[in-house]
Amino acid sequence: MLSRLVLTDYRNHATLSLTPGVGLVVLTGENGAGKTNVLEAVSLLAPGRGLRRASLGQIARSDGPGGFGVAATIVDGVELATGTRADAPERRVLRIQGAPAATTALAEWLAVLWLTPAMDRLFVEAAGGRRRFLDRLVLALDPAHARHAQRYDAAMRARNRLLGDPKSADPAWLTALETQMAEHGEVIDGARRDAVALLDDRLAVAPPGPFARARVALNGSGDDTPLLDALRRGRARDAAAGRTLAGPHRSDLYVIHRDKNQTAALASTGEQKALLLGIVLAHAELVAERRGARPVLLLDEVAAHLDPLRRAALFDRLSDGGQTWMTGTEDALFADIGADATRVRLG
Repeated sequence: MLSRLVLTDYRNHATLSLTPGVGLVVLTGENGAGKTNVLEAVSLLAPGRGLRRASLGQIARSDGPGGFGVAATIVDGVELATGTRADAPERRVLRIQGAPAATTALAEWLAVLWLTPAMDRLFVEAAGGRRRFLDRLVLALDPAHARHAQRYDAAMRARNRLLGDPKSADPAWLTALETQMAEHGEVIDGARRDAVALLDDRLAVAPPGPFARARVALNGSGDDTPLLDALRRGRARDAAAGRTLAGPHRSDLYVIHRDKNQTAALASTGEQKALLLGIVLAHAELVAERRGARPVLLLDEVAAHLDPLRRAALFDRLSDGGQTWMTGTEDALFADIGADATRVRLG
């Protein structure tokens, strides 16, 4: 969890300093006050592009000097700082305890998971969004997942470039890249399957309640052919397609409404929200059990889209510990939470 957060030239915030406590951190204010910007800044304290997947150049304050900074203190006084400089607006830098570090190292210190309004159609849109969501779940359980995913993606991009110009493609270099993809791809697939199995077991024993129970599974990326063999045999096909057609980057998270035995994509909008929230809450409990600490949850405008019964149930589930950041335009939405919550009015 975070005990301090400082933003500098971050979107609409020239400077902002917060000292959140354990439990709920409630950010309220009118539209445009910068509530989601704060959540986005927290999401950048984990590997990846954050909850908006924005380019770094879009984040720096438009009328600022260029560049931005996000600094935080987490458990045990560890200092994290990330951002960009004005002379390199698309190059992200990271320091942990003042020393330069790779962004994948963030997963060792902090697990962050989020739900945003943009994820409302997660179950009905393309598989890429579900894979990113799944990988965020996996990362909270297995911090090494980010490093394997980064190396797999780098090798795949290099292979795609080589296949794009077959006359100059070095077969030995292709084999080396495919070997690297197979090595990391098998670890990625195994970590995903382990996480999905653990999560499904937990969801199976959850009592019926205000949040719909999901059944989750990992859809495979093809047949049972070893990935290295599939890559070698698929060179001509992949060259013609302009992309790699076998590997864990083709798998998908499959979700059904457990009590109705209905695919999540066919559930109502309200049920889809409840399924997604139920998955996140069950996963947070799983992470607490496995890593000894809950992930930091970022829930953007979630309370506003829940009926009073589900909202009260959510606040009750979140009262068991950890740190959850929530946004809303109306203070009344959070009238039922405890007095120990951190409340910040922006704007």
